[in-house]
Amino acid sequence: MHPKIPKYRCYKPKNLGLVDIDGKQHYLGRYGSPESVAAYNRLIQEWLAQGGASPALTTPAEGAPSINELILAFWTRCAEQHYRRPDGTPTGELDNYRDSLRPLRRLYGTTLVMHFGPLALKAVRQAMIDAGLARTTINQRVGRIVRLFKWAVENELVPPAVHQALKAVQGLQKGRSAAREPEPVKPVPEADVEAIQPFVARQVWAMVQLQRLTGMRPGEVCRMRMCDLDISGAV
Repeated sequence: MHPKIPKYRCYKPKNLGLVDIDGKQHYLGRYGSPESVAAYNRLIQEWLAQGGASPALTTPAEGAPSINELILAFWTRCAEQHYRRPDGTPTGELDNYRDSLRPLRRLYGTTLVMHFGPLALKAVRQAMIDAGLARTTINQRVGRIVRLFKWAVENELVPPAVHQALKAVQGLQKGRSAAREPEPVKPVPEADVEAIQPFVARQVWAMVQLQRLTGMRPGEVCRMRMCDLDISGAV
């Protein structure tokens, strides 16, 4: 169970967002502004990731890209070009990246890239845990975030030390985190498979039977050719 979360308040003399964490006041910029709310969410997630220990609020330096700017560059210069099929339609991985980067933008969009470290990555991961995602899904999404920074290093948008630091964050291990375990994927009941026979062509039904006998994936049976089969000897 999480400790009681400090509230986002208004410091009326200067109209600033304010939060008290462990007796320390953090001023968050103009009260009610998106930047102020994002700073509050970021502090709370870091605080929760540390089990209720007070985080530090860093002041970004000038002249470096923000997380939002980095994501936009990655999306337009890499993701939309790379994750597409030969006919130009996007692959499912593009949606996977969109889902993976959403909590990163929400919590750290206005943060400069050199101030995004392992603790911040853990805060993003904690947000995924709180959202009820499965452990394996969380590890996959965190991996995509780290690959975002790898691409940024490759294109000299981020210092290499930032990516190296993020790689130090280990994936969630089975039974050793608050993340739920995914439901096991079980085989389709035989009755459900038999029920489709009257509705498919005989060639498709033969492919289904071949998959049941060999454990082939759908793509493998679709790509199989006669020249790939050894039919010498007694068959």
